[in-house]
Amino acid sequence: MAKKTVLILLAAASLAAIVSTSLIAQQDPNKEELKLTLPKPMFIGTPRNIKTPNLEVVTGKPRGPFFVAKGTKLLSLKKPVTSSDMQPVIGELNFVVDAERSGEDGYFVELGPGKQWVQIDLGAPAGIGAILVWHYHSQARVYRDVVIQVSDDKDFLKGVITIYNNDHDNTSGLGIGKDKEYIETNEGRLIDAKGAKGRYVRLYSDGNTSNDMNHYVEVEVYGLPGK
Repeated sequence: MAKKTVLILLAAASLAAIVSTSLIAQQDPNKEELKLTLPKPMFIGTPRNIKTPNLEVVTGKPRGPFFVAKGTKLLSLKKPVTSSDMQPVIGELNFVVDAERSGEDGYFVELGPGKQWVQIDLGAPAGIGAILVWHYHSQARVYRDVVIQVSDDKDFLKGVITIYNNDHDNTSGLGIGKDKEYIETNEGRLIDAKGAKGRYVRLYSDGNTSNDMNHYVEVEVYGLPGK
């Protein structure tokens, strides 16, 4: 079977699964659609010149609705942020949770090269329903080894729950992940946290397809406080 045909079939199967999941969620009286605010797009069209070994199929279609438990709130706004790089190259760590999602210069924080992380302290344990991440969306690029974890331990030495991991070859040493790499866009990456419980959220990356640096425009953590 031709490679192009295989890719089309995979994209169709993925879309069918998303539609099916959305229909089931819509019928659940305990759930509601998560309303998101997106920044304006910084580039048009579907990039086709990025080659990585673990990249998801690019459909060019907008993301469908996402449903969370009723009462879900944005928990991360203006909460304390720490990092493996406490002296960013560009910007400030509080940019990560300041509700500014623009892809223009002046709205992102740049961390040093190699594996780096940022960590958000929600202030209290919570049941996390979703995490929306924008690394950098003024141009098409893929961030390497994106791993997102939740824990009640600020040092992430115990009780660690991994909710996303696209490090397919364990470069980061956090285990082999089964999630796919993806191209950054103004939609950000919406991750289903499946109610993972914890006070702290830590996000790793290890450079990107344009350079070795690590960036964050915004991270939004949605959940049920005290759950």
